Amino acid sequence: MPAVGRAPGSRPGTLTGEPRRRVTAEIWIVLGLSLGQSAVYALVNIVARLSAQTPLAEQSTQLNPTRSPRPYLDLTYQLLGIGFALVPVALALYLLAGRGRSVRAALGLDASRPGRDIAWGFALAAAIGIPGLGFYLLGRAIGITVEVQASGLDAYWWTVPVLILSALQNALLEEVIVVGYLYERLTDLRWSRVRFVVASSLLRGSYHLYQGIGPAIGNVVMGVVFSWFYTSRWGRRRVLPLVVAHTLLDVVAFVGYALLPEGAKDWLGL
Repeated sequence: MPAVGRAPGSRPGTLTGEPRRRVTAEIWIVLGLSLGQSAVYALVNIVARLSAQTPLAEQSTQLNPTRSPRPYLDLTYQLLGIGFALVPVALALYLLAGRGRSVRAALGLDASRPGRDIAWGFALAAAIGIPGLGFYLLGRAIGITVEVQASGLDAYWWTVPVLILSALQNALLEEVIVVGYLYERLTDLRWSRVRFVVASSLLRGSYHLYQGIGPAIGNVVMGVVFSWFYTSRWGRRRVLPLVVAHTLLDVVAFVGYALLPEGAKDWLGL
């Protein structure tokens, strides 16, 4: 007997009629509560930056800003921000959990292949990170990238652990939703691999527009690499290597920037 909501003879996971509309609505809701919302704000932000009197190259943005001059209150705010930012991830996993199998296994978030996943994660981080730094410097030189201050936290005992947690939170939020969740749901809607890669990559670039045009383009390229790898015979639809790679990239950026002496930060700003 064919599954409810699927056309007879259609492949598993392909929806028609009302279930198809519900899946489409679900995608918009999940994105509206997470990175789709970030993309809208980033679009408004880049319009504001480009229309300002100050040239884009002379503007700056700060990641991981301090929330309070009181150290332990700042720590509390940081941990709350990281925790609540992961709620959309929990929602996406919950919504995918009704398929009758472990959603962690379906997305490759389990520990069934730790060595291979970590090795691919390091390889992807190297492939993206080294050219990415050069692209950032090029963007700064030609005026399409703002100065990105990767950490605004003061130096406390908890600064590095919080930055590492922030990196992991970013990785889980982006890779689970923009790659794993989106692939599952767009496959339900009969989207091809190419359409998924394009949509996922453009979404990734859009919510980085607040950093300037250069980082948005760079993140589109990163999105193509990550989403194509995820759907390839090497990636095997496992999101964990992407999480490892993304975490490594952000840890190097966040912690590295926080540990730089002020003179080196000034050089990067130039």
